[in-house]
Amino acid sequence: MHSSMLPFADTPLTQPIMTFSVFCILLFAALLHASWNAIVKAGSDKLYSAIAVSGSASFIALILLPFSPQPDLASAPYLAASCALQVVYTVLVAKTYQVSDMSQTYPLMRGTAPLLVAVISVLILGDSLSFTAWGGIAVVCLSILGMAFNGRNQSRKGIWLALLNSCFIAGYTLVDGTGVRLAGSALGYSLWTFFLNGFCLLCWAMLARRQAVSRYLVANWKIGLPGGIGTMGSYGLALWAMTQAPLAVVAALRETSILFGAVIAFVLLKENVAGLRIAAAFGIAAGAILLRLS
Repeated sequence: MHSSMLPFADTPLTQPIMTFSVFCILLFAALLHASWNAIVKAGSDKLYSAIAVSGSASFIALILLPFSPQPDLASAPYLAASCALQVVYTVLVAKTYQVSDMSQTYPLMRGTAPLLVAVISVLILGDSLSFTAWGGIAVVCLSILGMAFNGRNQSRKGIWLALLNSCFIAGYTLVDGTGVRLAGSALGYSLWTFFLNGFCLLCWAMLARRQAVSRYLVANWKIGLPGGIGTMGSYGLALWAMTQAPLAVVAALRETSILFGAVIAFVLLKENVAGLRIAAAFGIAAGAILLRLS
């Protein structure tokens, strides 16, 4: 198979398009993303679970980095900025899940971010989107937001935390979308991203809560390890896709993870997923089809 067809291939693309292979890879990335979020939500301590996932990803990245092509130095400032944004994002995810259901806040924070990415990537970064792409982004985001706000027991604090987190999601998506295009190696950039993020979180945890975090990591490493693999696969594939298609389209299509998240929340976490959320799931699927056709 030609290298340009493989994930993390370092062949630059002069005209970003949404091919069928990119579409399918992003759907798989969405499934992985929902899975590692469910691991964090199911943990007895949400913050420590998030640290376990990020720490596992950092350890795996450290092992793989010597065997990977290294990113160009031009991407270094973007790696630093992304690290700062994602550390805050990870802490906010844990805090959000402490005060509200995953089935409410996960769609809200993931559904708002693609709209921010679309507007900024077009106005500032120079990406161009077709009318169909704009339609697909709008359908996906509106369906996700409908899913988030359909519920009787909504936590106002959880809503505000989710909206705040959406800003950080949009921020690191835009930063990484630019950085990975400058890096020359999607794999190298991804591995440095995971190493730096997890390393910084672990350093903070060891300084602030050494004994409690150490006990949790030792007791729950079997959960943290698959979570680390999930987050690496999810965002690593999304970073590669950002070199193959417009940022706004990648960001929106990646949020089809809401479909998988809703199923996981219902089947495994025993949360109530019904009513408008079911209709919203069909809306997300329709939006994904529009994005594929754009």
